[in-house]
Amino acid sequence: MKKMFTALLLILVLVVAGCSSNDGGAGSTEKSTLKNIKDNKKLVVGIAPGYFPFEMKSIEGGFVGYDIDLANAVGEALDTEVEFKQFAFDGLGPALQIGEVDMVIAGMTIRGDRALSISMSNPYYKTGQAIMVPTASKGIKSWEELDVKGNKIAVGIGTTGALLAKSQFKNAEVVDYEDFPLAATTMGSGQADAVVYDEPAVAVWRLEHEGEVHQLEGLLSAENLGIAVKKNDFETIQWLNSFLHSYVDSPEELESRSRWFEESDWLDKVSGE
Repeated sequence: MKKMFTALLLILVLVVAGCSSNDGGAGSTEKSTLKNIKDNKKLVVGIAPGYFPFEMKSIEGGFVGYDIDLANAVGEALDTEVEFKQFAFDGLGPALQIGEVDMVIAGMTIRGDRALSISMSNPYYKTGQAIMVPTASKGIKSWEELDVKGNKIAVGIGTTGALLAKSQFKNAEVVDYEDFPLAATTMGSGQADAVVYDEPAVAVWRLEHEGEVHQLEGLLSAENLGIAVKKNDFETIQWLNSFLHSYVDSPEELESRSRWFEESDWLDKVSGE
């Protein structure tokens, strides 16, 4: 009886081992994004232009900005060509999931809900959500004063600012727009009372529209931006974290940060899209 039990147990172990080795999971058979990039000799990056100063269209038709510099630095480190693909912000996650892009570098906030469908690197930039109002409303001191029935708060669809505004504003109507420039332009034309968006983009818009808009003091939140890849692609995440450890605060990154966040002479070289 003991021999029979031992034989049955051995058969069961072999069956379970066979099933687990042929499950088709990402950990067993699927190549990492890093290996695909090396095999294809191309890094395809998803971006959402219109997020100043992270990713923008130049008047010559290319893409420029802090995130573009970061993507090119990743490509250089991998010794590969970089191709940019443009999406509305809420289309970036699905594009990543179906393999249309290898990575998303688009000012994406690291959040728990996003980790359910994609994986994200360590932070490469810290920011927060700001509130922008027309200059005529500069007497407003807090978001609570805007949260009244009849007011409209413009946000970029799928952004952290949109989620935050929808959870915080209980009386004002929060309206989604395709991107930040459209939301800000809508406010400028009097069709919205405020915009909630990332502070760097709001700061640049204020420079570009001096005297027309005002930013409320303080931030609604503090956030970390990361690079997104397919869910559970641990090899690529590990490489990205090592890369970012050496890139952030390097001379190359500091030069990029200074160019896009501390200077404004590039404003007349980019389109408003």
